[in-house]
Amino acid sequence: MSDSALKDLNIVPLSEGKITKAGLQKGNDCNAISANNKLPLNEKEAFSNGSEAVIIDVEYIESENLTEIEDIDSCMMTIMTRLESKDWVTICEALNNVRQVSIFHKDKLLEQLSSVIQLVVKSLKNPRSAVCKTAIMTCSDIFKGYGDVVVESLDPLLVQLFLKSSQDKKFVCEAAETALISMTNWVSPSLLLPKLEPYLKNRNPRVRAKACMCFSRSVPHLGLEGIKSYGIDKLIQVAATQLSDQLPESREAARTLALELQGFYSQFDDESLPVQLDPNSESKSNTWEEFCHAKLSPLSAQAILRVTTSQKESLIASC
Repeated sequence: MSDSALKDLNIVPLSEGKITKAGLQKGNDCNAISANNKLPLNEKEAFSNGSEAVIIDVEYIESENLTEIEDIDSCMMTIMTRLESKDWVTICEALNNVRQVSIFHKDKLLEQLSSVIQLVVKSLKNPRSAVCKTAIMTCSDIFKGYGDVVVESLDPLLVQLFLKSSQDKKFVCEAAETALISMTNWVSPSLLLPKLEPYLKNRNPRVRAKACMCFSRSVPHLGLEGIKSYGIDKLIQVAATQLSDQLPESREAARTLALELQGFYSQFDDESLPVQLDPNSESKSNTWEEFCHAKLSPLSAQAILRVTTSQKESLIASC
C-alpha cells in the first residue's frame, strides 16, 4: 500500500497489540493494523462508522509472529475488562494479549486462567468472525502454554471448538482444527480422553465426529504403558462403536484407532494380555482375533477385524 494510501487511513497509534479503525472511509482499501507488529488483518469485517457501513480486511497474527509485551503489568491490569468489552477491536486486541502472555509470560495468567477461559468461550460464540477466529487461535496458544492446567476448564472450550471445526466457514474450521490438534498434542491423554468420552455419545453427529478424531489422535500419545493402564479393552470398544457412526469422519477415525490398537496389542507380553490364556490352547499367546471376540459383540468384533485384516492384507500386497 502506498504512503498516501496509508495516510488516508488515518491510523491512530495505539498501545501494544491494539487494532484501530479510526478514520476509515467507505470504499477505501482499508486495513485494521496491529500496532505492535504492523500486520494487517486478512478477513473482511464490517462495522458502523456513523451512518456508513465500512468494510475492512482482517489478517490474523500467527503464533510465531507474536512478540513479548513490554509493559506486562499494565496489560494484566486491564486484560479482563478488555476481554469483556463491547467493542470487537478491543476484544481482538485483548485476545492477542492473552496469546502473548501464554507464550512469553505464562506465570502472569495462572491465577486468572479459569476466568480468562470463560471469556475466551464467550468470544468463541461471538457472531463476528474476526473475534471468533482470534479466540480460536487463542485456544491453540493456551493449550500449548498451559497444557494439563486447562483440563478443569476444558468442557466449554470443547463444545465450541467441535462446533466451529464443523461449520461452513472454511477459515474458521481450519483454525478450530488447528486448535484441536494443539489440544491433543499438549494435554496429557490420560486426562484428555475421559473428557472426550462423553462427546462420543453426543446427539450432534458432527460433535461426535470431531470428538472421535481427537480421541483417535490422542490415544497414541498414551504409549504402550499408558494403554495398558487405561485399558485396551475399553479403547477397542470405543473404536467398535464409532465404526458404525453416521459420519464418515467418525468412521475413519475409528478405523485409524483400531489399527493403532492392533499395533500396540502386538507389543504386549503374555503377562500384560487383557485376555487370559486358555490352558488347553496350543497357542502360547492370545491373538488379536481372540482378543476382539473376547471383548466385543460378534458383530463389533467382525467389524474391527474386517478393518485391521484388510489393512494388513493391503500392506502385504504392496510389498
